[in-house]
Amino acid sequence: MGRRRLLTAAALAPAAALLGPAARPQAAPAAPTAPVLVPYPMDSSNQAAWWTPVATYRGAGEYTYFAFDEPGSSAGTHRVAIARRDPAGQWTRIPVMRGGAQAEFTDDLGHNQPSIARDGSGRFHVFASMHNNPWRYFRSDTTGSAPVDHSADLPDQGAGVTYPVVATAPDGDVWLIARIDEADRRTGRLYRWHDAESRWSRAAVFAGAADRAVYPDDLQFDTAGNVHLLFQWSRFPSSAFRHELSYLKYAPATGAFTDSRGAAVAAPVSPATADVLQPLGAGEVYSSDNTYTGPAVQSAKLALNGAAPRVAYRYRPTDGGTFQVRYAYPQGTAWARQMVHGGSGTRAALGITWDADEGKRVYYVTESGADHAFVATESGGAWTAATVAPGLPVDRLAVRRNASGQDVLYLVDTAGGRLFYGRND
Repeated sequence: MGRRRLLTAAALAPAAALLGPAARPQAAPAAPTAPVLVPYPMDSSNQAAWWTPVATYRGAGEYTYFAFDEPGSSAGTHRVAIARRDPAGQWTRIPVMRGGAQAEFTDDLGHNQPSIARDGSGRFHVFASMHNNPWRYFRSDTTGSAPVDHSADLPDQGAGVTYPVVATAPDGDVWLIARIDEADRRTGRLYRWHDAESRWSRAAVFAGAADRAVYPDDLQFDTAGNVHLLFQWSRFPSSAFRHELSYLKYAPATGAFTDSRGAAVAAPVSPATADVLQPLGAGEVYSSDNTYTGPAVQSAKLALNGAAPRVAYRYRPTDGGTFQVRYAYPQGTAWARQMVHGGSGTRAALGITWDADEGKRVYYVTESGADHAFVATESGGAWTAATVAPGLPVDRLAVRRNASGQDVLYLVDTAGGRLFYGRND
């Protein structure tokens, strides 16, 4: 299907005009609970935008699992671990093992950070330290045990893999999207862990085009079991600045892809056929130059209102400008967009959830100010924001909504080597 047209400002009424008022940090929704320090040292390499480092499970209470980098055996290295929080608030450290020792890798900011999921059998799945490397995948052999190397279990052996984004479906299966190297492109591929059969399969190559690289952002599941995907594009082979943020929905029962209107889409999509929610702006071009200062996308996250996608993302609309935080959602035959925060620079750290009472909650991190991490909500087109980590120099975050309807916050203080657990009920 062709790329979507942009709604006009008038079409967004009575909500705020297109890219309307930015969030005002002094206006406060209900304050989240105060963050709690995770009692294990964190390595400075523990920072990314695309990762999914949080998993949750509700048994006899809520459990939280934080995958993180801890200091390695020497400068410039890190080890991979899981911090487990039980319903009583007690923490346990679980090492991720490789060849009889804890998995240890060279630091590579923005690429080597871990993603985690817990399957329906209670086994952990951890992906770590892949920047155009073959699979580095770790899985528990029994419920809750330390993950060990199972890299050979994945399809597409020997390919260069980057940006593993992972999540658990309602049926207990685990799904993964990642960027996979090819000769003239880097494609986006979708994989499935069949929990009952304890095996992986490749579900689809969902995106790819010559001279383009796919950057996975997020995946979510609706109650029907459909998989919703969010991803960006850059010029091949890579770029720090991306473009044409895109959405797809995949139906496991049929193998069919559709756009946000429900129209069929042939996979793999290209930038020309994808459901693009942030088209190229004035003066925006594909460039592999990491000093490029023009309009670009950088980081995005996805939530669902029922089966309808809701997207938070960072976009730099002008040459040399700062990255704004924006919100996008399907409206009619197009995507509507609003500005959540535009008053100061932001970091490549975002989260979004859907709350039954407040609607969308957009989480972001500013570069300056007394507080850095905020949650913003919208009413009548006006966005307001509150700090989620008062006085803490948070520079990265991740968010996962648990089965009790609470937002679990993964808050990173890189300079201080600290990781914090927060919650927004």
